[in-house]
Amino acid sequence: MGNLFFPGVGSKTRSFFWMCFYLSFLLFFSVNWISGLARAKEHRAANAHHGQEQDRFEGEILAISGKIVNPHNTGVDDVVLKVLLNGKEFKPKAKEGQHAHGEGGLKTEADGTFQTVLELPKGSIKGSTIEIVAYKPSYEKGKVLLDNTKIAFDGKQYLAHVELSIKRTQGPAFWIATVIFVLAYILISFELLHRTLAAMLGAATMLVISYTIGTINPEYHILSYETAIHAIDMNVIFLLMGMMIIVGILKHTGVFQWSAYQCYKMAKGNVIVLSVILMSFTAVASAFLDNVTTMLLLTPVSIEIALSLGINPLALLIPEVLASNIGGTATLIGDPPNIMIGSYAGLTFMDFVIDLTPVCLISMVVLFVYSKFAYGREYGKAKITDIDAFIEKLRQEYQITDSQLLTVGGIIMGIVVALFLTHGYWHMEVSIAALFGASLLFTYGLLTKKIDLLELIEKDIEWTTLLFFMFLFILVGAVEETGLLDLIADWVLHLSHGSLVTSICLILWVSAIMSAFVDNIPFTATMLPIVGYLTQVIPGADSGVLWWALAFGACFGGNGTMIGASANVVTLGIAESAGHPMKFFGFMKVAFPYMIISVAIANVWLLMFY
Repeated sequence: MGNLFFPGVGSKTRSFFWMCFYLSFLLFFSVNWISGLARAKEHRAANAHHGQEQDRFEGEILAISGKIVNPHNTGVDDVVLKVLLNGKEFKPKAKEGQHAHGEGGLKTEADGTFQTVLELPKGSIKGSTIEIVAYKPSYEKGKVLLDNTKIAFDGKQYLAHVELSIKRTQGPAFWIATVIFVLAYILISFELLHRTLAAMLGAATMLVISYTIGTINPEYHILSYETAIHAIDMNVIFLLMGMMIIVGILKHTGVFQWSAYQCYKMAKGNVIVLSVILMSFTAVASAFLDNVTTMLLLTPVSIEIALSLGINPLALLIPEVLASNIGGTATLIGDPPNIMIGSYAGLTFMDFVIDLTPVCLISMVVLFVYSKFAYGREYGKAKITDIDAFIEKLRQEYQITDSQLLTVGGIIMGIVVALFLTHGYWHMEVSIAALFGASLLFTYGLLTKKIDLLELIEKDIEWTTLLFFMFLFILVGAVEETGLLDLIADWVLHLSHGSLVTSICLILWVSAIMSAFVDNIPFTATMLPIVGYLTQVIPGADSGVLWWALAFGACFGGNGTMIGASANVVTLGIAESAGHPMKFFGFMKVAFPYMIISVAIANVWLLMFY
């Protein structure tokens, strides 16, 4: 291990360095432990002093708690709250741990809640006008008056609870965020910049505007740094990173080349049959695993198969990506939007299987035929005269090169898959399972010197793909923060006019189109309360059909563009690093028509059977 980090350095020097490192490590935690004890002592003393001050305080105490929500009844974070006493601002004391804003000010928490305490002169509560004012950029200012109906007395202090709804407004922040978002997508779509750089430029521009012009005029504040970081779904990032490490290590065993040989042997040289086998396997695996994980495992195999046949790997990869998004729609755990819908609506695993699987099966059959028309000419380029001889050649060339590493990797991968399937029982994010398996396999590879640390980090982890996702999450978080997604959801609500047929079609197609260009996770989260409300008020919607419309739209719509689903980005990122790049409109030319066909199939099914 020392030679890895310090090549050419003597053992005594390395030993001295590690001794210094461990001593520094021990000193660091010792100082922090002692500081923690000191802070705890100061904290207890402060609490005792605060209690003594409360005992001596002879005025009136008013404890206010409440929640600020948007028109969809969802809590709004970072709302600035001011307390007006007889028309003048009164500086309250934020309770310990509460989200403070400025000196004596207050902000709501992530769920829109807040708490504060007012220490008022005696007789002030009944003889004064107390008003709560709430404000946040891209929202209208809200006010609520604390009268006698909202204030109670428990014998020691007065208590008040506030529920306030604030409306969206399309101010400067909304339009700036929308324009930057559209421009970033234009840069990505026309490949004027690399997609990672375009997303980074858009995200950084929004943050700079928020902290410069937005500081001078709050109406130009798009999102805070904390909100931007919160918008990044680290579960997705860590899942991708963990699976990239596992796949990168397993690649050294020759298992992917061996799998390529087995698939070709099963197809007996027929490339169309081979494509159907790969698509079927992808769809089934994506129904029970995350489709990103499935494509991470299958992409290297498909590239090896295509190269051995002398055809473009994208001719196999793109149908597989489409199949992964179709297969992931069939079950509760196949795609993140389904997990969100099932949790919000209380739907079970079998509810998804019964109501969604038939459409997925029909869509898969259509995909088999569609792929033949889309890539039949490319498949025809695989000209092998002696099939048996070629299979024998593959058998000799594509063999397992490290059975011991493969055995350990297979066991660890089995543990990871088991944790994937049961993560709901453990209340554990799937990324934890992926990182756990990656760390175990990584450690084994380093200890046995089968893996080169720097080579794995530099070549096998797709850093540009991970960074693209992080910046894309910030872009989508910005337009969500300024109200673009809420505006679309409200548009769906108003256009439905209480019609079940109209609601089904609107939710399905709007979700599909939006999911093709915007990450489907925040859009699904925005649509959940809308669909829940429509399910209650529209006659016939109690069958759950609107939930299925949202699931089909959010999942099938991911097939529309190369950035519509996580599996698309990951697969094409790996293909690009292997020397087979795919252009935005090149993918869209093949994938978008099939997305329209599959969504149309779902639309007919929902209208016929519900």
